Amino acid sequence: MNNGFVNYFKLIKFSHTVFAMPFALIGFFLGLQSIVPGTEVQGIRLFILVVSCMVSARSAAMAFNRYLDRSFDALNPRTAQREIPVGVIKPKQALAFTFGYSYTKRFTPLCHLVLGAGLSLAPIGAYLAVTSQFAVVPLFFSFAVLTWVSGFDIIYALQDEPFDRSQHLYSIPVWLGAQKALYVSRFLHIASFIFIGMAGWYGQFGWLYWVGAFLYGGLLIYQQWLVSPHDLSRVDLAFMTVNGFASMLFAGFVITDLYIQ
Repeated sequence: MNNGFVNYFKLIKFSHTVFAMPFALIGFFLGLQSIVPGTEVQGIRLFILVVSCMVSARSAAMAFNRYLDRSFDALNPRTAQREIPVGVIKPKQALAFTFGYSYTKRFTPLCHLVLGAGLSLAPIGAYLAVTSQFAVVPLFFSFAVLTWVSGFDIIYALQDEPFDRSQHLYSIPVWLGAQKALYVSRFLHIASFIFIGMAGWYGQFGWLYWVGAFLYGGLLIYQQWLVSPHDLSRVDLAFMTVNGFASMLFAGFVITDLYIQ
């Protein structure tokens, strides 16, 4: 039974929740400040619901992606040991756990932007759950997530460029080549930092926010420095470690800033 849970966690890459979850928490705590004092219990209930919704939605999307791409995963040496290709989890079991993103790689190189758009719902969705209304600041955070995720997903896709090309799958690296794909990734990460700056300026955040923002920007630069078209050996470090640390560090500074002003 325990092995079953471990296998499902591996299937859905539960650790990748660290990417968008911190931004969902930013949206949540930003919205929580508008709740009338004395409704703390309601805030706790909303927190549990927002976190549960975030984890469930991302997990369902990943499970469907693994289900849909199982035949390609079995052929690709990098992914052949994933849970469905090796038979640890049956396709129907994965489907039962479950997002249109998974289809986009079959017809458009802009699939990275679709993934980014999906995760970008985290901050604005959490804010809406608390306040039931749109606002500009969480929208800037959503744009920051869209461009950040799209940028690092392009880096991750560099590993599969030869395989994707052989299988007639679409991606920015297949479309433009590795070097130009990295240029697009860098442009998107610059845009992400700009949106973070716009959120800070429009939301009139304090100095802690800006410390977190510049640390976030520095980690994006470091991520880009780690990878080159001729050396993909550090893609996993750039993808998982740096991005996870960037989102958690930034969220920590933003939420702290919200409550010390």
